[in-house]
Amino acid sequence: MGKPMISKSQVDLHGAEIVYRHGGDGPETLLLVHGIAGSSRVWRQVMPELARTYRVIAPDLPGHGLSSKGRGDYSLGAFAAVLRDLLQELDVDRVTVVGHSLGGGVALQLAYQHPELVGRIALISSGGLGPEVGWPLRLLAAPGAELVLPVIAPPFLRPLGDKIREWVGGKGVRADNLEEMWLAYASLSDSETRKAFLRTLRSVVDTRGQAVSASSRLHLANAIPSQLIWGDADPMIPVAHGLGAHEAMPGSRLRVLPGVGHFPQTERPEEVEQILTEFISQTRMVELPPRSALGAG
Repeated sequence: MGKPMISKSQVDLHGAEIVYRHGGDGPETLLLVHGIAGSSRVWRQVMPELARTYRVIAPDLPGHGLSSKGRGDYSLGAFAAVLRDLLQELDVDRVTVVGHSLGGGVALQLAYQHPELVGRIALISSGGLGPEVGWPLRLLAAPGAELVLPVIAPPFLRPLGDKIREWVGGKGVRADNLEEMWLAYASLSDSETRKAFLRTLRSVVDTRGQAVSASSRLHLANAIPSQLIWGDADPMIPVAHGLGAHEAMPGSRLRVLPGVGHFPQTERPEEVEQILTEFISQTRMVELPPRSALGAG
């Protein structure tokens, strides 16, 4: 049997177009959330296999990929609200949410704001768990980056870089970590994407590092089955953040992948798919009431 087809669709949410990839029709739904300057494309290697067993949905967050860009709210809370509305539009009651990098922070925010929607949570190289972050993001969060980015990411470099990438790929050379970094960098050659990127970045990072942290609220996720996945060679978000989160969430699972950088789902897709499948098969979705019913302010 061949792998399920992964399709691309779009939906209008309050006047904004949200593009998402989807596949599978299993009884449980996985919501895959990408990182900053990324898109749903980052899940391309794990989605077909996961879609054999589950319904899989991977949106392009606002300002990213093919979704609408513009002057809007690019905070974690706003992204979480978009995911809530997307799930409602798609008639999905509860998900296992899988977040990578910035998407991990969004996943945590979704669980915090709308616990009734999140039955499990998996964090891959997640943001929002400590101040440390790679120096390129700290530099780009500084004032004046909007003047520098058009110079260091000009439009003419994208087609040239794509040709080099295709040539290298044709020689059988794989460098998945570098490819994802190139795709993120190349996306910044588009002015609207660049503006959305800076608004998103500055909502979570400043020159001193990550400015938004969920560490003080991780205990609230103890009731939710949680899986952490990290590469021990991650240059953007150190594995120490995963170790710290695992310690703060006593019931969580942690898998550290040797020699893997910031993109485990493309560098080791088979391992990530296996970890997620085992996690889901060996745990049960929780059913939590809405946050308002928990008496939280």
